[in-house]
Amino acid sequence: MSAESSSAAEPIERDSLPYDVVIIGAGPAGLSAAIRLRQLAIEKGAELSVAVLEKGSEVGAHILSGAVIDPRALNELLPDWRERGSPLDTPVTEDKFLFLGEQGALPLPGFVMPAMIHNHGMFVGSLGEVCRWLAREAEALGVEIYPGFAGAALIHDETGAVKGVQVGDLGIGRDGQARAGAFTPGIEIHAKYTLIAEGVRGSLAKQVIGRFKLDDECEPQKYGIGIKELWKIAPENHRPGYVQHSFGWPLDNRTGGGSFLYHFGDNFVSVGFVVHLNYRNPWISPFDEFQRFKHHPEIRRFLAGGKRIAYGARAITEGGYQSVPKLVFPGGALIGCAAGFVNLPRIKGSHNAMKTGMMAAEAAFDAIAMGRQLDSLDAYQTAYEHSWVHEELRKVRNAKPLWSRFGTVFGAIALTGLDLWTNTLFNGFSFFGTLGHKKSDAESTESASRHKPIPYPKPDGVLSFDKLSSVFQSSTNHEEDQPIHLRLTDPDTPIRHNLPEYAEPAQRYCPAGVYEVLYDAAGANPRFQINAQNCVHCKTCDIKDPTQNIVWTTPEGGGGPNYPNM
Repeated sequence: MSAESSSAAEPIERDSLPYDVVIIGAGPAGLSAAIRLRQLAIEKGAELSVAVLEKGSEVGAHILSGAVIDPRALNELLPDWRERGSPLDTPVTEDKFLFLGEQGALPLPGFVMPAMIHNHGMFVGSLGEVCRWLAREAEALGVEIYPGFAGAALIHDETGAVKGVQVGDLGIGRDGQARAGAFTPGIEIHAKYTLIAEGVRGSLAKQVIGRFKLDDECEPQKYGIGIKELWKIAPENHRPGYVQHSFGWPLDNRTGGGSFLYHFGDNFVSVGFVVHLNYRNPWISPFDEFQRFKHHPEIRRFLAGGKRIAYGARAITEGGYQSVPKLVFPGGALIGCAAGFVNLPRIKGSHNAMKTGMMAAEAAFDAIAMGRQLDSLDAYQTAYEHSWVHEELRKVRNAKPLWSRFGTVFGAIALTGLDLWTNTLFNGFSFFGTLGHKKSDAESTESASRHKPIPYPKPDGVLSFDKLSSVFQSSTNHEEDQPIHLRLTDPDTPIRHNLPEYAEPAQRYCPAGVYEVLYDAAGANPRFQINAQNCVHCKTCDIKDPTQNIVWTTPEGGGGPNYPNM
C-alpha cells in the first residue's frame, strides 16, 4: 500500500497490517475497549484481532490524573478486579472540601453537597499504574499493544470512510528530510473499525471531528489545565485515603479552578492544581499559581519535610454534556476524553472513559459479527444516549457555565450547589434549563493592557520550583533531530500580533517552558523561540493560543514525558 508522507514530497511505499479493530491510545478508554472486544470474542467463540497503538514509550508513560477513581465501570468490565491484582488498594477514608483565603481556609460542610460530589466508595491511586495493569489484562486476552507508535494520520477509503491509521515515520531530520541510515517509514494499520482514544485534544480526533463535522450541533469544548506533582511525604503527615479539594486562593473570583490533594500508597501524596482555560487575564501563569498555592498552610503542613519525585501537566475537558460531539463517523468512533466525558464538579472522568470504550467495543463487535465494516456505529451513539454516563453528565451540565458567568463564590458554590441539588432530587430538572458556553477558551483571552502583570514569587526550591527543574522531573525526552511538532500556522503572529496585544501569553500558559520571547543585547528585536524538546504533551498551547496559531502534532513515537506512577 502507499500513502502520502507528511514529511516527504513523494509517496512512500508502506507496509500494512490488517486488524478487525485498531484503537488509538492505551488509556482507560482504549484499554477498556480492547478488553471488552476480546471478552466478547472469547464468549462467542469468534475470531477477532485487536491492536492498540500508544504514542508513549510504554503504557502509562503519558497518563496523568489525580486520581480518585470511581470503580463503577471497572466493576462492569472486570468484576473481580481486586482479586486480579489491581493497583487500586487505597479506599477513600476522609473527604474534605475547603474554600481558601491567602492564609486560612473555610471548610465546606459535606451535608450541603449532594451525594454525587462525595468520594466515599472511591479509590485513590495512580491512573498510570491502573493503565499498566489493564494492559496486562488486555494482553492476556490476546490484544496486541504497540507502545512507541504514534498515530500520525488517518487513512480513508475511496468513499471517505476511515479505514485505519498511518504510524508516524521515524528518522526524519529537523529539516524535514530523511536522515541517512535512520529513516523508517511508518506502517499503515488497516481496520474494519478505528476507535480514537487519544485523550484530550488529540490530533487525530481534531482531524476526524473537523472532516465529519461532528461538533456542528454541540457547544464549543471547554478545557482546563491540570498540573500535578507526586510527593513522598513524612510518615507522620501521611493519612492513607485522605482526599482534599479546594477552591479560591490563589485564583481570583473570576478565574475558575481549584486543587486536589490525595494520600495513597506508601506515603505518597498527589498534589495538583487546575486552572480553567477560559481565564481572561493573559498575565496568568497556571504553573506559577500552582507553585505559590503549595505554600498555603493547608497544603504546606502535609508537604513539609517531604520530597517531590514527579511532575506533569495535561489538559482536561470541561465542557461536559453540552460539548460532547457526535461520537460516530464512517469507519469508527470517538471514545473517552477524545470526546470529553469529564464530570467537572466531581473532577472525574476515567470511569466515563472506560464505559464509553466498552459501549463502542460492543457496537463494533456486533457490527463485525454481522459482516459490516467501515460504516457508522450508530448503536454506540444510541447506547451512550441511554447510558449512566449520559445521565451523570446531564445532571452537572450547568456547573461550568454558572462558574464561568458568575465566578467562584456565587457561581461555583452557591448557584451550582443549588443546581446540583435540583438535578439530583428531580431527576435532571434545572431552573436554568441547559446553559451554553459563550466562547472558546482562546476567544476568552483579553488584551494585556486591560490587566496588570502578576508579580509571582521566586520558587524556594523546597515547596516551589521553576519550570525547567519541573520538566526534568517529568522525564521528558524527544529526539532532537526531528521536525518541531509544535507548528505555527503563521510564524510572524507571535511577535507581530500576540506580543503587543497579549504580551505573548504562550510564555506563561505553557507549564514546561516550551515558548520564549528572546531579545538581543539591547533589549530589542524580539524573536519567538520554541523549545519543543521540553513539551509534556499537555496540548494547552493548541487550546489557549488566542489566535489559534499553534497546532500540536505528534512527534516521533516514544517521545514526550515518561511518568512513573502519575
